[in-house]
Amino acid sequence: MTSSNFLTLLKVFTEIVNKSFKTGNIEHLKAEYDAQVGSSDNDRKAALHQAFRDLLLTKTCDIPAIEDFINFAVAACRQEMTSPTIPVVLLGDIFDAVTLDKCEQIFTYVENNVATWKEEFFFAACKHNLLRMCNDLLRRLSRSQNTVFCGRILLFLAKFFPFSERSGLNIISEFNLENITEYGVEGSEMGDQLGSSEENATGNQLKIDYNLYCKFWALQDFFRNPNQCYNKVQWKMFAAHAGSVMSAFSSFKLEEPRSAPSSSSSSSSSGGASRSVPMEIPLEEQVRETGHFFAKFLTNPKLLSLQLSDSNFRRSVLVQLLILFQYLNSTVKFKADNHCLTTAQVDWLKETEVRVYKLIEESPPNGRKFADSVRHMLSREELWNSWKNEGCKEFKRPDAGGPGGTNSSSTGATAATGGSNGEEATPPMPIRVAMKRPRRALGDLIQDSTKQGKFFMGNPELTRLWNTCPDNLLACKGEDRNFLPSLEAYLDGSKEKHDPSVEWRALRLLARQSPHFFTLFNSPSYKVADYLESVRKKIQKDKIDVQREVVQEDTPMHPEQGETEGEGFGAEEETDQMDSELLKTEQLTPEDKNTHKTITVTLDQMAELAPSIGKDWKKLATKLGYGSDEIQYCESENATVTDQCRHLLQVWFEDDMDASLDQLAYILEGLDLLVAADAVKQMISALTGDDKVEEISD
Repeated sequence: MTSSNFLTLLKVFTEIVNKSFKTGNIEHLKAEYDAQVGSSDNDRKAALHQAFRDLLLTKTCDIPAIEDFINFAVAACRQEMTSPTIPVVLLGDIFDAVTLDKCEQIFTYVENNVATWKEEFFFAACKHNLLRMCNDLLRRLSRSQNTVFCGRILLFLAKFFPFSERSGLNIISEFNLENITEYGVEGSEMGDQLGSSEENATGNQLKIDYNLYCKFWALQDFFRNPNQCYNKVQWKMFAAHAGSVMSAFSSFKLEEPRSAPSSSSSSSSSGGASRSVPMEIPLEEQVRETGHFFAKFLTNPKLLSLQLSDSNFRRSVLVQLLILFQYLNSTVKFKADNHCLTTAQVDWLKETEVRVYKLIEESPPNGRKFADSVRHMLSREELWNSWKNEGCKEFKRPDAGGPGGTNSSSTGATAATGGSNGEEATPPMPIRVAMKRPRRALGDLIQDSTKQGKFFMGNPELTRLWNTCPDNLLACKGEDRNFLPSLEAYLDGSKEKHDPSVEWRALRLLARQSPHFFTLFNSPSYKVADYLESVRKKIQKDKIDVQREVVQEDTPMHPEQGETEGEGFGAEEETDQMDSELLKTEQLTPEDKNTHKTITVTLDQMAELAPSIGKDWKKLATKLGYGSDEIQYCESENATVTDQCRHLLQVWFEDDMDASLDQLAYILEGLDLLVAADAVKQMISALTGDDKVEEISD
């Protein structure tokens, strides 16, 4: 397709798409598309794609219009006027053109239309584009500041791709070796004793010293990389550390649940805590009152004695041991050939596993129920392990009412409760039925809350939070929850503007709040502080322009003003001159007022400076960022050295928006061309009328 034909089609389709979108008539666009019979289908699609992309970039400020335009593009795809990838391409374009705050709002549209992207018509063509778009967004986001947005993107990918998508699976069973747990002594006064001792049932005392502390936290390295256990030396270390930790758990008394004060007087050891409680409290009520979760525990040595008495902490470590035991005993497709256990090691794992389950059952609250849940979860994990060994085959929904429906479900239940060690493990002990208080019906609770004008959320804490404000959505949008300052206020209020941390925060705010972040600056001597100062001036100038437009719109035009065009033009010119003077006097800082950046350099003045630079103009050209081919072209076009230098200065002053006499003098001083730098300073003094020009310093 020739360029003239493409431009003709692009102009036609741009007008038709714009009109069809405003009227919401896709059939009008279809008719015009079919009318272009003189061009091939590929030529028409290429021109229509470009028309869609050009029109979308004119709607960056109107998010509802962006969503409607994407829906219009989806409708065009269904009419086979564009390729199925064009809606995702448009989304990628708009995400690249707007700030992060608007990206988060537009991404809601992507989430709500996940069913559209999963259609057979779009999925095969768009899945790679959507994945690339989401990865580009994740690279722009901060994992600490934009945690919620990052989580939304990952959840969308999980909903969009099928469960058996290989790009989201750990096919070769790699471990996260970067998850390192750091621990050590903090302070020299720690000594041998870390905490107080507790007496166990036999009257012995548990000594919580630095040796136990190191053994305890050294287990995390084996949990991080279980393959170490196949090494004989590492296995001995792991077995010794695990035995010491379980002995500590057996000897150390657990804290009683806060929701059962009567149980503290009826037990004196960890074993008695789970066997002598007269009445078990339902697990649901205990979770409501004391439920908590820690992704990682602190490793401070002074906390070990408190952690050993925490039931939740103990369960976390014991479950990690069971997971490790299961991995060592199971058959994994990608294990090395030498990764196998001896008979003695297998026997040790069996004995230790029984001991670990016993410790879990003795950990209040509801130790036996928790142990049964862990045993069930690990048996289900065997099914996932088998699925991965078979190559992660795609899941297919069985036919409803098929002959194998009942048998398959019963087989799955048997497999879930069996597993590799289902025959060897001892059957679970019968669970004591807990006495429960009669609970009111959920409908009655909701009805009573509605009569009082409140919400009932089923959880005491959620109910309290939900009733804090009559309109919670309005409270979440309140200005008091916006802790980010405006960019202009931050730049004006920052005292240490050359501090790297201040510059970094200013750039983060600029990326979120202003499109000026995407302007290019490639001057050799451009500092971040100077760039931020120029952005601040641009923002202030934009505000003045907006205010001037508002004033002009609100001011009615008098009849005599419309009769004489010359007077109107003079008034507009006078307004521009006033704005220019305002920018010069009010918006420039005292440092910028002395840099003479507003001086216009003429060709005669460039010719006057050229002899002082002379044959060193090539060194100056290299410093200004020009390549060897550009220098050679300048040398071939001009005969004398003076003309070559003058041509270089002319090109630099025309192309570089930040070119100035001050910057030229600064660069010449850096190149040790002091004579030329003095000539530039004298020219500055002559142009500004100053008898004394300050020295340019770094």
